[in-house]
Amino acid sequence: MALIKSISGIRGTIGGRPGEGLSPIDVVRFSSAYGIWLKEQSKQDKYRVVLGRDARISGPMVRGLVASTLQGLGIDVIDLGLATTPTTELAVIKEQADGGIILTASHNPKQWNALKLLNHKGEFLSAEDGARILELAESEAFEYALVDDLGKVTEKNYTDIHIQEVLGLELVDVEAIRAAGFKVVIDCVNSVGGIALPPLLKALGVANIVELNCDPNGEFPHNPEPLPQHLTEISEAMTKEKGDVGFVVDPDVDRLAVINEDGTMFGEEYTLVAVSDYVLSHTPGNTVSNLSSTRALRDVTERRNGSYAASAVGEVNVVAKMKETNAVIGGEGNGGVIYPASHYGRDALVGIALFLTHLAQKGKKTSELKKEYPAYFMSKNKLELTASTDVDALLEKVKEHYRNEKVNDIDGVKIDFPDSWVHLRKSNTEPIVRIYSEAKSVEEAEKLASTMMEVMKSFM
Repeated sequence: MALIKSISGIRGTIGGRPGEGLSPIDVVRFSSAYGIWLKEQSKQDKYRVVLGRDARISGPMVRGLVASTLQGLGIDVIDLGLATTPTTELAVIKEQADGGIILTASHNPKQWNALKLLNHKGEFLSAEDGARILELAESEAFEYALVDDLGKVTEKNYTDIHIQEVLGLELVDVEAIRAAGFKVVIDCVNSVGGIALPPLLKALGVANIVELNCDPNGEFPHNPEPLPQHLTEISEAMTKEKGDVGFVVDPDVDRLAVINEDGTMFGEEYTLVAVSDYVLSHTPGNTVSNLSSTRALRDVTERRNGSYAASAVGEVNVVAKMKETNAVIGGEGNGGVIYPASHYGRDALVGIALFLTHLAQKGKKTSELKKEYPAYFMSKNKLELTASTDVDALLEKVKEHYRNEKVNDIDGVKIDFPDSWVHLRKSNTEPIVRIYSEAKSVEEAEKLASTMMEVMKSFM
C-alpha cells in the first residue's frame, strides 16, 4: 500500500487502511480540504468544480466519492466523465469554474489513482495553495452544507469541444495534413486517449488510422509510461502496417511519444523540440523547459533567434517560468507540450495537431525530420544513500566543487559543461539522488553520470 500526500494532490494505491493506501476515507478527506480551500479563495453564493477522470478501474468509485463530497459542501459539479487531463483543464477555463479535479495517476500502473487539483485558471496549484490544502486535510476543519444547500451534479461531454479548440488554433493546418495522406498508428493504453485521439485524427483529415489499445477499460496492456522499453507493440505495428508516424499517450493524455515510420523512437525528449521548432518558425519568441530536459530545445530556440529559460522540475514551475518570460511554447522532456495559444497545460492533442502540421509542411519522413535536430543522448541513474546522509550538504559540496562551471541550483544542482550537462536531484520519498546526464553520445552521458557518482561518494 502507498499514499503520497503532496502539494500537487493525493496519490496512492487503491485499498488498505486509511492513511496507508488511497482509501475512501482519504478521498473524502482531501476532497473536503480542496472544497474548503476553494471557498477561502473568494466569498460567493455558489461554487462550481469541473471533474474529469481517466479510465482506471477505480475511477467510477473515486468519482462517486469526490462528487458526493463536493455536493456535501454545497459545491456544484460539472462531471465530464471520461476525459483527458488537458480536456478537464480547458473545461475549467471555458466553464469559468472555480476549480477542477482530475482523477488520474498519470503513468502509474492500474492499482494507482490520484486527485490532481486545479485552480480557477485550469492550472495546477501553487506550492502555497497545495500546502494549505494539506493543512486543512490534517486538521479536518470541514463544515458541510445543510440539506437545502447541497450542490448539484451536471454531466457534460467536453471531448468534442476540446477537439474543435485544437482545430481552431492558427498554426494547425488541416488541409496540409489531409493532403499529406498520412497513415497514423496510435496506442492509447486502453484509457481516455481511446475516446480522444481517433476523432481528433479524423477531424484533422487523417483517413487511415491504425488503433492499438483504444478501448477505455482501464486494463493497461503494458506499462503505461510511454518509454521505449514499453512500446514494442506499436514499434512492430509501424513496420507491419507501413505507418508514416505513430503516437503514444499516457493514461491521461498529457504526454506524447512519437514513433518513426521504421518503428524506431523519435524520442520523447524530441516531441517538444520538434513542435517548438514549428511554432518558432511562425511565431518568433522564447521557450521554456525544465532543468532535466534536453539541451536540443535551447539550440533550436537560439537558432530561431529566441531565448531559452529553464525552470525547476514540475509543470507548475514550467508554467510560471513561461509566463515570466512570455514564452510562446514550452513544456517538459517527458513529451509534455504546453502551448499558451491553447492553454497553460501539457496537451497531447495539441502536440499531435502541431506535429502533424509540421511533418506535412516539411514533406519528409518522420525519421528524416528527427535528423534535423541536434543529437543528444540522455542517461538516467540514481545514487543510493543511507538514511542519515545529509543530502543538501552533499549537493552543496558538489556545487562548490564545480564552482568554475555554469551551475544552476534552483532545483538540486545542474552543471552545464560545453558539450554536456548533469542534473542532480534529491528524492523527497527515499534516500537517493537522481542523476540525469546528457551528452553527444550514450557512452559520454553514462560516463558523466559515473563520474558524478564518484565525486559524490568522495564527499560522503
